[in-house]
Amino acid sequence: MKNLNTSSLTTDFPFFKAAAVTDRFFKHHELLLFMEKLPAEFDRRIVGYSEENRSISLISWGKGPVKVFLWSQMHGDEATGTMALLDLMNFLQQQSYQEEISYLDSHCTLYLMPMVNPDGAERFSRRNALQIDLNRDFIKTVAKESEVLKKTASQLQPDYGFNLHDQNTLWSVENTNAQLDGPLPAALSLLAPAYDKQISLNNTRTKATQVIAEIYRSLSPLLPGQIGRFDDEFEPRSFGDNFQASGIATILLEAGGYKDDQEKQELRRFYFLAIAMGLQSIATHSFQTIPLKDYFSIPPNTKQIFHILIKDLQINGRTVSIGMNYREYPVLAKKNTERIYFVDDIGDLDLWSGYQIHDSPSLNVLGTPKFEEAADFDLFDGTQLILSFKKGILAV
Repeated sequence: MKNLNTSSLTTDFPFFKAAAVTDRFFKHHELLLFMEKLPAEFDRRIVGYSEENRSISLISWGKGPVKVFLWSQMHGDEATGTMALLDLMNFLQQQSYQEEISYLDSHCTLYLMPMVNPDGAERFSRRNALQIDLNRDFIKTVAKESEVLKKTASQLQPDYGFNLHDQNTLWSVENTNAQLDGPLPAALSLLAPAYDKQISLNNTRTKATQVIAEIYRSLSPLLPGQIGRFDDEFEPRSFGDNFQASGIATILLEAGGYKDDQEKQELRRFYFLAIAMGLQSIATHSFQTIPLKDYFSIPPNTKQIFHILIKDLQINGRTVSIGMNYREYPVLAKKNTERIYFVDDIGDLDLWSGYQIHDSPSLNVLGTPKFEEAADFDLFDGTQLILSFKKGILAV
């Protein structure tokens, strides 16, 4: 079989990218329009409803013996996984990849559940309409959406699971490359969730670590220093940890931050590639040759990055650095968010990095940056105004 490769998939991605989705704010009715246009080889059925009676669909594709369950957007403001699933469904219709797609079709059956939390997506909110975090609802299963996901997995009994999320853009990757100036944003993070407090390894979790290691091997040349291994602390209420315990080899994939990509349209490409390479690894069983140490060699996530880092600024006669981060507040009418910047640290930040870094010996400030308060000051380089904050809003 001719293997998929990230180079050709990257080149061809614009041809199968779901073009109607251009931002993180697409809604349930837009997802329905996409699914209604799927050809007959995609079997779609409604498996339940949200608290506000929006349908939750399961789409199956393929005729192979290995069952793979992929679900996205348990958190309504984490849309990258859903984008990537739409891109995947478009890819599976591409004639130019017929040999690779036919191999996947004969070796795997895919089950896709995009947008598990449609009510949260409607509000661009992490939680559902009852303000419940679905990924902390496995045990009590209070929410209807949690019940749908749990019941579907129990009925399918899949061999593998892809748990698709977004993470905070302030996660970074431990800097293991001396040529880099500092830690970079975690564009993608990967994890084989733990199934017990001891973070043990059994055959199920080991398979997940091997698939992840092969995904990392395929994508790290495209994102050097920007793929991390997420914290594997056991969370007894989460779905990924419990699915792993039930015998589903579960792979957590998180989309983080990528410079100048607020709507994650670049990240969705890398996210799709991660899913595609993971599916190929499973279909061909190539992961079986990957040593376990390769998974634990993936550099861990850290939190050593700011949205804006101002270095070596003179304040009150002392030389300090200022780390600033924004909080996002949805403005649904504009399909956007308002960003309010806060001063999150002042002091020695030499080991930190930033999406935007200001470092000049002539930096000076008008106004007083105050720790844990909304930014309200102007930053100059000499006499040139660089940044101007008014009650947390970046005006310049």
